[in-house]
Amino acid sequence: MSGLVLKLGPRERVLINGAVIENGERRSRLAIMSPNANILRLRDAIHPEEVNTPVRRVCYIVQLVLSGDADKDEARIQLLRGIEQLSQVLTDPDSRILLDKATQALIGDQFYQALKALRALLPREERIFAAARKE
Repeated sequence: MSGLVLKLGPRERVLINGAVIENGERRSRLAIMSPNANILRLRDAIHPEEVNTPVRRVCYIVQLVLSGDADKDEARIQLLRGIEQLSQVLTDPDSRILLDKATQALIGDQFYQALKALRALLPREERIFAAARKE
């Protein structure tokens, strides 16, 4: 079986191609077979008032594409610029790998995979800001 597999908890919601789908009472698995489906787990969504850091800003733009609220071609340009700016600050090898994955995903129109790679940078960004607050 190929495609994206979503594991949903009870009552978990997911946005697929603009439609909000809510799981039932039990855990379930959904296999998304359409290669270009726009998917966003609502529990992972960053709300507009939470867009207060560089990584969150880039993640939010990807979310807008996945929700159908932004044109993917226009957003891709903003996203690639944002990733370039992040790469100037996040220079460690692990961050570089994630930024490269996000870039390749964007080039291949795989916005969900780009979001997944970018979200993995959020803990690093938080540590950087925490360290800066201590100084």
